[in-house]
Amino acid sequence: MKPLLAIETSCDETAAAVIAADGRVLGEVVRSQIDDHQVFGGVVPELASRCHTEAIDGVVAQALERAGLDLDGIGAVVATGGPGLVGCLLVGLSWAAGLALGRGLPLLAVNHLEGHLFAPFINTESPDFPFLGLIVSGGHTELVLAKGVGDYELIGATRDDAAGEAFDKGARLLGLPYPGGIAVDRLAQGGDRAAIDFPRGMLHSGDFEFSFSGLKTAVRQQVERGGVPEGQALSDFCASLQEAIVDVLLRKTRKAAKVHGIQRVVLTGGVAANSRLRAAFEEAAQAEGWSLHCAARHHCTDNAAMIGYAGLLRLRRGERSSMAVDASPGLSLGEVPT
Repeated sequence: MKPLLAIETSCDETAAAVIAADGRVLGEVVRSQIDDHQVFGGVVPELASRCHTEAIDGVVAQALERAGLDLDGIGAVVATGGPGLVGCLLVGLSWAAGLALGRGLPLLAVNHLEGHLFAPFINTESPDFPFLGLIVSGGHTELVLAKGVGDYELIGATRDDAAGEAFDKGARLLGLPYPGGIAVDRLAQGGDRAAIDFPRGMLHSGDFEFSFSGLKTAVRQQVERGGVPEGQALSDFCASLQEAIVDVLLRKTRKAAKVHGIQRVVLTGGVAANSRLRAAFEEAAQAEGWSLHCAARHHCTDNAAMIGYAGLLRLRRGERSSMAVDASPGLSLGEVPT
């Protein structure tokens, strides 16, 4: 089997990767749009789509160059089909379908969340099942029991806002630059995690559901009462906010692992790059005897390597997409773009 070419354009990163038949990344490129959206304090969908259109040809060419290949060396094309911003998804998926059709190659549309779920296993032959996966990002907070490729049980999810949204909203209220999660993490490293007792939503709900809307409200009220903190007080604020999020994520995951008798745990998604979250999960893994698999930091945020790896697992099963496959912005984990 020749290497495959993977495309990811679900939000604000234009990414391409070349993946070998054994799961190794031969070359990858991610073109971030942070500078394009920073002035707006968040992602502007129309601008993101335009940036993808302008960047995709060059990004693919760079990924192929890094892999030491040209299009003649590619055996299949995969692209993110959803979930994501519909305009952004259409750019990458249409580009991939055009290439596959023009060269007579197999096409596969990949579930973005499935890509995140398998990101810690990039550069390996295949993941070990079953495992408990925590997918935590700006748009998703989900606990998933993965029993096989395409065989997933969603055992917990956020009732309102995702953990990454709580980070970003808190950062905006504090006047920190976009992307806010990175700024909070950096400032929190010199702060007191117990300085402010922020609420832990649904911590004692008895299930594996999450809620972060109450935390966002508490952060806003704290700023309204005391103003935007500065210096050490700002570091303490960020550390306390971060700890409230990490505490809930870890305790829910810990309980789910015990209830389901799982010792293999996966931490993935954009928020999985957070230094405190990774440290807390590593400490828990030692205490609980978990086999912990964290996505590499550069594979936590959106990237094409994870899409290519997830696509490879499904291509091995003989799966293919129609050349008329459409973007599916509201796709859930386990659903296949059609």
